[in-house]
Amino acid sequence: MTTGQHRAALALGLTLAAAAPVMAASDADVRINQIQVIGSHNSYHAGLTPGVAKLIKAQNPKAFDELDYQHGTLTTQLDHGIRQVELDVYADMKGGRFAHPFGANFSPGGQAAFDPDGVMKKPGFKVMHLQDLDYVSNCQPFIACLSELRAWSTAHPDHTPLFILVETKTQAPIPGVPMVAPEPFTAEVLDALDAEIRSVFPENERITPDQVRGHYATLPEAIAHGGWPTVRAAKGKVVMLLDQTNVTATYVANHPALAGRVLFTNGEPGAPDAAFVEENSGPPDLITKLVKQGYLVRTRSDADTHEGRSGDVTHRDAALSDGAQIISTDYPAFEPARWTGYSVSLPGKAVVRCNPVTAPIGCVDSGLGN
Repeated sequence: MTTGQHRAALALGLTLAAAAPVMAASDADVRINQIQVIGSHNSYHAGLTPGVAKLIKAQNPKAFDELDYQHGTLTTQLDHGIRQVELDVYADMKGGRFAHPFGANFSPGGQAAFDPDGVMKKPGFKVMHLQDLDYVSNCQPFIACLSELRAWSTAHPDHTPLFILVETKTQAPIPGVPMVAPEPFTAEVLDALDAEIRSVFPENERITPDQVRGHYATLPEAIAHGGWPTVRAAKGKVVMLLDQTNVTATYVANHPALAGRVLFTNGEPGAPDAAFVEENSGPPDLITKLVKQGYLVRTRSDADTHEGRSGDVTHRDAALSDGAQIISTDYPAFEPARWTGYSVSLPGKAVVRCNPVTAPIGCVDSGLGN
């Protein structure tokens, strides 16, 4: 072989090497803060009853528009690739607090037809958007919602981890409307919330703050050093997330850096308990900064039916590209907005994909599972 031929062969070899695909990172090489999934906003929301819808539309058309959405069952959502669900819970430690909603008076059969099985009379957390008015849910009570999620998880043991967002509701009554006052989320009530979750999902089926923190003193330290588990290690498990910040101080009291707790708080970046952060309306550059620091971030691609009615994809496209691991929507691909067809999905309608900001080199969507 001449010198020229040798150089040509080397050049060809280099060209072929450059064209060869990079070895794909497997689900054992990618952590759960290096992926992206689609979630549903207020996943339990079954819509207003016709009587209440008519009342609100007449009294406050803007409020009606914002509440005019609904979802199928939790099982249906998971079957269609949703990997984050949101459950709004009201405390009801003695039972019966929400057993006679004002809105039931506007439905056929009235109060007598509401809750024939007496579920709302029993103690425990109840799932709804707004007491007395927007109270119809596709699962009830909270423990039944969790049980439905666990049944699906058990039937699909290799699923990408499910992120379960729990919002603690303390909505004060609307002036002039006969509404029940919510029960406060005291330390005792929050302990009961943890207990209900533990009663359904044993520890080996949950990713907990203690597991993520490991030997580090705080969660920010841990997530900056690979504290989140790999996708493979997290398959078949759930991650419990706490939505509201108004209960954080009570939830972390006597539980430094969430020691012994079930839920990851919606933390203030840098605080000892912070591993999960909500940035529901951006801005995108802040979200990108947070995910690069190791935080798990949830954002929303649409809100109050605005995008569903207008078809505006600005927020959706920003959410898909800014690196937030969880993108929450009222309109997943299988439930598009009836006005415009607006919907939210990952490219190719994948269930999970490599995070556009944090995924390691060589990550391939198909290697992450579903």
